[in-house]
Amino acid sequence: IGIAAVAAILASQGTSGLPNVAITMYQGATSFPLIAIPLFILAGAIMNTSGISRRLIDFASALLGSIRGALAQVNVLTSMFFAEISGSAVADVAATGSIMIPAMKKRGYPAPFSAAVTSSSASLAIIIPPSIPMILYAVMAGTSVVQLFVAGIVPGLLAGFGMMALSYVYAVRYNWPVEELFELRKLGRAFRDAFWALMMPVIILGGIFGGVVTATEGAALAVVAAIVIGALIYRELNWAHLRDAIIEGGVQTGSVMLLVAASALLGLYLTEAQLPQMLAREMVGITTDPWAVLALLNVFFLFVGMFLHSAAAIILVVPIVMPVVTAAGIDPVHFGLVVTLNLAIGQQTPPVASVLATACSIAKEDVWAVTRANLPFLGVLVAVLMICTYVPAVPMWLVNVMYG
Repeated sequence: IGIAAVAAILASQGTSGLPNVAITMYQGATSFPLIAIPLFILAGAIMNTSGISRRLIDFASALLGSIRGALAQVNVLTSMFFAEISGSAVADVAATGSIMIPAMKKRGYPAPFSAAVTSSSASLAIIIPPSIPMILYAVMAGTSVVQLFVAGIVPGLLAGFGMMALSYVYAVRYNWPVEELFELRKLGRAFRDAFWALMMPVIILGGIFGGVVTATEGAALAVVAAIVIGALIYRELNWAHLRDAIIEGGVQTGSVMLLVAASALLGLYLTEAQLPQMLAREMVGITTDPWAVLALLNVFFLFVGMFLHSAAAIILVVPIVMPVVTAAGIDPVHFGLVVTLNLAIGQQTPPVASVLATACSIAKEDVWAVTRANLPFLGVLVAVLMICTYVPAVPMWLVNVMYG
């Protein structure tokens, strides 16, 4: 991205444009809302090393263990819990997959199915708030991060419960096992053990939605909460674990923020060349109907999501298409939710499929075998995308209730 941007600047401006390269990249990566990204990544990494993830899984198991195909149900529900804290699908699949996939394989679930349900449910992390792609979109589109977070709640729950229903259908068809009888006493013990882990979403999202903290401050709160709970309450987070979490968070942050910085440079060139405005004029020349525009952009983002990481797709494409969205009179918050759902699907579709590839690596399974098993779960995500695209009241009614 950076090489393409510099080449374009040299071709259009000569060497006179080069002094702005470093400044543009620096300014592109230092927007205040973007600080939330490394903080949410770090919070997820700390959760993986401090026993928080394991306790969430244990609670979900005690709650759903009596349902046929319980491990699949637990997998999805744990991802929904984890999504309310980390904001990263890759962090989710790494945290839950390393525990759930071997357990499911041991209990006789097909390995491709085990990887597929883990991979698809992990993408709930970018739909259910907080969400790193939503933060990036809000920065690129100049809209409210908090309203985007609120818009993601209902679609995320619809997708999660849809995956759980699909897993139950499979369990009945293939006679997958019930793990344990429901015991209220065992559920009570699991709830007490996981209480502080379950309080993390309440603390973080309650603070953000209640207007006590911004999304960026909420990310910092997530890190503090993860450290306090992991080190002082569960007593599993030590200095070595914290160091490993910081290194992991730093590596993930470095890759994302380098994308942000380089894309800011390309964005500057595209803006100066008036390419977004030209695209807007061409598309508006085809149609000005909001539903038709949304259909075209859905197809476009589904295609882009197959080849680009979600961060790169948002940074590169959103500034280009926003004039089209504005001209068609589409609410930018509604469109941000549509973009996020498209990219959640993109995380599951080869050839790139970052989340799917991570699940396949953990399961030691072929990507295409897992992709075939994943198609029904992709169907759930596509159905939610269609509902949210063409019935905007589904994602937006909660936003309207809370923010008028």
